[in-house]
Amino acid sequence: MEKTVTEAITYRRSVRIYKDDVALDDEKVKQCLVNASLAPTSSNMQLWEFYHVTDKTKLKALAKSCFDQPAAKTAQQLVVVVTRKDLWRKRSNANLEFLKKGYGNKSKEDYSTREKFTLKYYSQLIPTLYMEFLGIFGALKYVFFQTVGLFRPIYRQVRNSDMRIVVHKSAALAAENFMVSMAAIGYDTCPMEGSDTLRVKKILNLPRGAEINMIIGCGLRDDNGVYGPRFRIPFEEVYHKV
Repeated sequence: MEKTVTEAITYRRSVRIYKDDVALDDEKVKQCLVNASLAPTSSNMQLWEFYHVTDKTKLKALAKSCFDQPAAKTAQQLVVVVTRKDLWRKRSNANLEFLKKGYGNKSKEDYSTREKFTLKYYSQLIPTLYMEFLGIFGALKYVFFQTVGLFRPIYRQVRNSDMRIVVHKSAALAAENFMVSMAAIGYDTCPMEGSDTLRVKKILNLPRGAEINMIIGCGLRDDNGVYGPRFRIPFEEVYHKV
């Protein structure tokens, strides 16, 4: 029986060593990745890709690129979460086409105020935020938005580095969806940041604009797979009711 959300979150641990005699069901892992794709994402841009690695040769190569840490070396499968900020035009246009189809075949004059705003958001604001040229446009945007911010509230994270953070945050939300979904069906995971990302990109034949968000080891936990009891800072130290 699938665990409840709370049960799955409680069950999930970063498992470092996996059993080598129990295989995962590829389709179940794939369904967990479908759940990952339903995660919230900034402006619904979905600038992510998920590489579900089951090939033994690639698993071995990826483990080496993760410095042969046990969570990679003993994993039955690996999931590489990749950000694709470089696909912003394509994903923005996909949103536009979806919206226009939903609004129906009508002239621009017949669009409601809300519909006009939404279409303008993807046709004008998104290009303003994501368009870049050697860091120059980002610097100009930053100065402009900071100046406007002296007089009224405005979005200030407009540089290329800021947008990279936005895309990685969305990818991390998707990764958490995946890991909780895996925990719900009794599968274990371990998110890893430690890797030679250039080698990982070469192994997966990724384009230059792609970036590695994290690599997730997948399997069933060995008896010694969890290194110790869970430690968390007292909740009172991190919870602030305002």
